[in-house]
Amino acid sequence: MAVAMSFSINLTEAFRDLVQIGIALTSERDLATLLDRILTEARRFTHAEAGTLFLRENDDLRFAVVQNDRLAGRFGEAEMKSRLQAQPIKLSEMSLAGYVAMMGEVINIPDTYTIPPDRPYSFNPLFDVRFDYKTRSALAVPLQGPSGSILGVLELINALDETGCIVPFDMEYEGLVRALASQAAVAIRNARLEDLSFKDALTDVYNRRYFMVRIEEEARRHVRFAEPVSLVLLDLDRFKEVNDRFGHRAGDAALKEVARLVQKHSRNFTVVTRYGGDEFAMLLVNTPKTGAMAYAERIREVIERHEFGHGRVTVSLGIASLPEDAASGDDLVVAADKAMYKAKELGRNRVAAL
Repeated sequence: MAVAMSFSINLTEAFRDLVQIGIALTSERDLATLLDRILTEARRFTHAEAGTLFLRENDDLRFAVVQNDRLAGRFGEAEMKSRLQAQPIKLSEMSLAGYVAMMGEVINIPDTYTIPPDRPYSFNPLFDVRFDYKTRSALAVPLQGPSGSILGVLELINALDETGCIVPFDMEYEGLVRALASQAAVAIRNARLEDLSFKDALTDVYNRRYFMVRIEEEARRHVRFAEPVSLVLLDLDRFKEVNDRFGHRAGDAALKEVARLVQKHSRNFTVVTRYGGDEFAMLLVNTPKTGAMAYAERIREVIERHEFGHGRVTVSLGIASLPEDAASGDDLVVAADKAMYKAKELGRNRVAAL
């Protein structure tokens, strides 16, 4: 009786938390951050050891976010994600997630190894064999929007009890997770729409409009929590000569490749922006000046070593940080711009700070 009462109280608190989470999800603009938070909150409610958030792309389910405490401890976070996110799931295979994406139903499996053969879905044990893992209990819910369209699937693996043993997912959590998934679907749809209005059409990184919103947000966060914020401005050296000599198509290709390289060598929460023309801005949250200097130098070296279609490309980068160099977001941009021109004056293809 005491156990049931304790569970009921926890469930009540969970529904109360769900309201606050819904508010937070709808205000989150960055899609990658949003997806990671959705899965984290779902695992927290259900005490799941692992989970995956799939997004539907035509006839495939793409691994958008993967979290697995046991495999991350064995392989490391980056290697674990690389291994698990390599191949999408075909909906035609009718896996657990595939069935949920097609039918919009919730699946709660106490033990994946005892699924009856007459069910319209199945569990493929090759995953467990490949990674020396045991997928026992599973809870999969659709990310279904108000219109009924299914954007993806939230799949939770191996509910853990207080002693760390794997147990089935309690049926009472199904409604909670489905409610979270419904809120998540709305938030994902809004973030995708906002993503389009905040993305640069040529390079597919954020545009100046989004940058101005974020830098003011981070400046306010700095005032409140005193967390360091750094800005790196990057400018392609002698870019006009590229356009004049090789044509604007080559110039556009160079801009797209620079944007791709910067994104590839930046953390997920670094805000990479095409600030204007051949200039990019990278907003580094919770990063002091020393960290920004190391990041900027790494980006400079990566671009210098890269083989572009028309030839060699170098960049000049300027760095400024809160609170050392500025007191506001606008001042931070001015300071980073001065540092970037200092790099140009010193001979280009270098990093400079005030």
